[in-house]
Amino acid sequence: MSSSGRTGALESLIIVADDYGLAPGVNRSIRKLLSAERIDGTGCMTLFSDWKVEAAALKALCESREIEAGLHLTLTDFDPMSGRNALGQRAVMPSVNDLIKASYRRTVDFAAVERELDAQLAAFIEAMDAIPAYIDGHQHVHFLPAVRAWLKKRAPLFAEFGVVPWLRGAPSVLAASGLKIRAKTAVVAMIAAGFNRTMRKSGYIIEGPLVGFYDWNNPQAFEPMLLRLRDKGPANGVLMCHPGSIDATLRKRDGLIDAREVEYAVLSTLGTASPPEESSAMRSLA
Repeated sequence: MSSSGRTGALESLIIVADDYGLAPGVNRSIRKLLSAERIDGTGCMTLFSDWKVEAAALKALCESREIEAGLHLTLTDFDPMSGRNALGQRAVMPSVNDLIKASYRRTVDFAAVERELDAQLAAFIEAMDAIPAYIDGHQHVHFLPAVRAWLKKRAPLFAEFGVVPWLRGAPSVLAASGLKIRAKTAVVAMIAAGFNRTMRKSGYIIEGPLVGFYDWNNPQAFEPMLLRLRDKGPANGVLMCHPGSIDATLRKRDGLIDAREVEYAVLSTLGTASPPEESSAMRSLA
């Protein structure tokens, strides 16, 4: 997305909300922010049984305004769509730490990853009737070798459609604040080493650097981080965020809970007098 086309609260950044599709409260909150032009887009998790219903509400919103609906590739913690996880097992997806270890030990099943990501991509295209505007990864899995291989293999397919998704690039360690968060960002940057260069060679546009790291156990740190990026952040950075409201589905599926409501409240009111309200059309589709 060009800087002139951005609608988010911070014009110097591309603001994308991760995890659309994770839970109804997350989905409603993201749609409200999109409708109010507080964020520029959202990355979709397509592997849950309620994806088609939630996709219909997002698709209707995308048709009414400029919104970037992306694919949030998911290889950790949940049941695989394809029946096998990244390790080739008929089991729940591994934790991100186990997946990273398997990647460096070369025990990841590249064919199983390809089948799973193809299934997630197909679910997106079927429900949204479009190629994803961008692609990134839940817990940054798009930086891992097996996902890089899939992206390189699928680049010609996207080119045939005339729409090549942009990719969320490697993070900026310098944009992170505090020793703990810089260390965490540095780990992700290490995993992402070479990603931008190799993906550009495959024909993708890279947007970034990735920013938005903070201590999710301290949700009140979100707003200072956001304001600091507004004032001193890198130009053309991609800000990841995780807004949402808490419901039973979220508590069942994810460990990131309390920070979501704080992020939603901050994004809703930053530079505005009151939180956005979802349109009646969106409520009817929810």
